[in-house]
Amino acid sequence: MANETRSPTVRRRQLAGALRELREERELSIEQVADQLDWHPTKLSRFETARRAIQPSDVRALLDVYQVDQADRDALLVLAREARQRDWWQAYGQAIPEGFKVYLGLEAAVSSLYIYESEFIPGLVQTEDYIRAVHRATLVDAPDRDIEQRVTVRLTRQKLLTSKEAPKLWLVVNEAVIRRVVGGPDVMRAQLERLLEVTRLPNVTLQVLPFAAGAHPAMDGAFHMLRFEPTDPSVVYIEYHAGTLYLEKAQEVEQYAQKFDHLRATALSVGDSRALIEQVARDLHQ
Repeated sequence: MANETRSPTVRRRQLAGALRELREERELSIEQVADQLDWHPTKLSRFETARRAIQPSDVRALLDVYQVDQADRDALLVLAREARQRDWWQAYGQAIPEGFKVYLGLEAAVSSLYIYESEFIPGLVQTEDYIRAVHRATLVDAPDRDIEQRVTVRLTRQKLLTSKEAPKLWLVVNEAVIRRVVGGPDVMRAQLERLLEVTRLPNVTLQVLPFAAGAHPAMDGAFHMLRFEPTDPSVVYIEYHAGTLYLEKAQEVEQYAQKFDHLRATALSVGDSRALIEQVARDLHQ
């Protein structure tokens, strides 16, 4: 698996941030810089928000405008080359939604990952049969080949949890997640057993938000909060039927951090969460 020093997606974010800072330090607008280079302002804007990959030649042109010294110039050009390397998941092509490709690159470099899920077991801890059942339910018209590629991608992602630089993972799942029988009783029972197994990892914490908790701040849906070390800004990822949303403004991220703090304070303790999962698994034997 990739890590922070190798993830092209993270390198692209770092490069975008560095280029934006250079422009702002020189008190130049996007329009002014674009005019000097005979670019459309949108091109530079996309570079600075990491929405478009940047060629090393374009980086050189920007560094000329910003009159960057040789040492910083060399470091940024190395970063530009690393940002253009291929991520591991690119071999799976069209089977991965475009908006999710950014997430895969960020996830590979994350230091801490906080997830609230309201409908299904989070992907990093799903069993193969559960993954397949979820995809068949949500991707009604997808060919079998695409389904199987997505299963492979998700299983590959899971290696992150036991890698040398495994991130801290904190999961809060709605009680409906462990009670909804996905794929039939046998598949669901195996999935709950997998959950119990994963919670024994030192870097994984799992809590269940019980129905008895009533209304809560995340009733508007699931979200992931990704944190990086040492200085990269955190990102909140939200997925919906028609696409994905990435929130990076400090105020927005802080709102979701507070939301997650409330969820884990309201959820069952780790021990009580395990006991509930064990009970639901036993019930599936009957």
